[in-house]
Amino acid sequence: MACLIARRRRLLLLRASILAVFLAGFAFPSVSAVSYRRPRRRPDLHVARRLDENDSTPQQPLASQRPWMVTQGNHEVERIPVVHSSSFTAYNARWRMPFEESGSTSNLYYSFDVAGAHVVMLGSYTDFGPSSAQYKWLQSDMAKVDRSKTPWILALIHAPWYNTNTAHQGESESVDMKRDMESLLYNARVDVVFAGHVHAYERFARVYRDKADDCGPVHITIGDGGNREGLATKFRNTGGEKISVFREASFGHGELEVVNATHAQWTWHRNDDGESVCSDAVWLTSLSSLTSCKA
Repeated sequence: MACLIARRRRLLLLRASILAVFLAGFAFPSVSAVSYRRPRRRPDLHVARRLDENDSTPQQPLASQRPWMVTQGNHEVERIPVVHSSSFTAYNARWRMPFEESGSTSNLYYSFDVAGAHVVMLGSYTDFGPSSAQYKWLQSDMAKVDRSKTPWILALIHAPWYNTNTAHQGESESVDMKRDMESLLYNARVDVVFAGHVHAYERFARVYRDKADDCGPVHITIGDGGNREGLATKFRNTGGEKISVFREASFGHGELEVVNATHAQWTWHRNDDGESVCSDAVWLTSLSSLTSCKA
């Protein structure tokens, strides 16, 4: 069966609730809906408290049962001219990640090791150009990876670099970040790049610079965890479909099962009508195990 899941060693569960944190941004109200009428001595905590009341409180039963490692999305930028000029105030106040351990100087990007994988959390909404601190940190972080200890490398971003949906086309966080950072991930032989932002599901073949490449990462957009904005239902009929192997505008969640140092299985489960149905599955071979892809 195509969607038979290997029950060996579970690496990540990108379920609908967790997905909202990992990739698709928190389901926060838009910043314009946040009240700033009552100034406080600690505006950072005031903003964080208001956002937390709207979204994080319902998540507590889930978040208290498993670790959450998060990266920011566009809903967390929260910069308002004149009223609130600082970015990521609530995000940094409420979602502090262990970024220092990976040599990062920012809560917006960091990395960690888990279950045989090196996981890189990148910031789509902070500077990412060649002269930026994030770019230099990523160069250093990739150079330190020991594939004998972590044979898998996974990267998480918010805005997808590959996308055939009509939603969120041409955004700098996708186009420019891909231009600046794609070669870093390719040269490090990153296995999978997960993205959100687009409220639909799409899986690409291994790809690099818009062409199929057996040594490139698999790009997966899994922004379908749920959002009040609804699904992004329209896909484009473009040449990009040659590398887009599966796409569907349905709510769902994904699971990545790491079997060993060489093989893992990714499955995507459609959650329509409250039923979890496995609709897409693919076995992955780690690039570190392929002699043809030795960096």
